[in-house]
Amino acid sequence: MAHPKRKTSKSRRDKRRTHYKAEAPGLTVCKETGAVHRPHHAYTVDGNLYYNGKLIVEHTAAV
Repeated sequence: MAHPKRKTSKSRRDKRRTHYKAEAPGLTVCKETGAVHRPHHAYTVDGNLYYNGKLIVEHTAAV
């Protein structure tokens, strides 16, 4: 079984892990309503529920 010849320092170990970070979610603009929303998700505009640029439910409760 392989063993390290030298101890890996905490700073060296942490430098290797710096590439894992949170990314901002991608957003799109609806052509019909002009609302900014997450792609492939339903969204509300003035109390109406839209998905894929089409009106799904009218006058939903604000969430």
